Amino acid sequence: MIPFLHIWHFNVPTFGVMLWLATVAAAFVMNQTFRRARIDADAVGMVALAVVAGIIGAKLWHVVDTPSEFREEGWRVLWDTAGFAWYGGLAFGISALVLQGWWSRIGGLKTLDLAAPAAAIGYGIGRIGCFLSGDGCYGIETNLPWGMSFPNGIEPTFARVHPTPLYELGAGLIIGWWLWWRGGKPRGVGAIVGEYLVLSGIARFLVEFIRRNPKIIGGLSNAQLASVGSVVMGLGLIWWAAHRPATDPEEAVAPIEKAA
Repeated sequence: MIPFLHIWHFNVPTFGVMLWLATVAAAFVMNQTFRRARIDADAVGMVALAVVAGIIGAKLWHVVDTPSEFREEGWRVLWDTAGFAWYGGLAFGISALVLQGWWSRIGGLKTLDLAAPAAAIGYGIGRIGCFLSGDGCYGIETNLPWGMSFPNGIEPTFARVHPTPLYELGAGLIIGWWLWWRGGKPRGVGAIVGEYLVLSGIARFLVEFIRRNPKIIGGLSNAQLASVGSVVMGLGLIWWAAHRPATDPEEAVAPIEKAA
């Protein structure tokens, strides 16, 4: 594993490098989505603010989810390069996008539809950073041929374990492609982000069975309980969107263009 890139006298965390690449990829995808929908708005700026909000939320969620670390390390845990919870990032990132969508007169829910493919792909690429740094988000021990050890990781393990970040990379790319394809067809507002919540929730629920996260209720982890909530919310949005008039991506923002 490569937790740091040694460039001259600097040690650059690979997690940060991959987070930057994930942001660039998400910004590119969202910009393409905006262009397809003929929306004249700053997609790159929206992604950047959502990423910053997501990082803050992911760290805060992790602290709440693992209070033992906070008791042991105190406020230093907030600046640790390891320890980020996906659902905290999702909640804060969604909130940032909704506010920006409202401010840009696109609409909060419509903005989430447009951002869904970018979110899935960016998340998948970001997981490469977890893999390279060996930050402890890998899985339980396995004898499968692709099992890996992380002796040089931030949280080292010498046993062969499931490389769960790579599983999540694959899931993120597949989900992102599916949402991009679906987003090019007439859909009720909220349908695409609903599918995102369902698919990403199912993917996270399944991968948690082979991750090392502590179980809290009924043999399920905190992330799995949040996944159930994500799926339920997504199904609700899909049902709601199915009873709304379908809009073509190129026509969805006609009122905005006329107002401009």
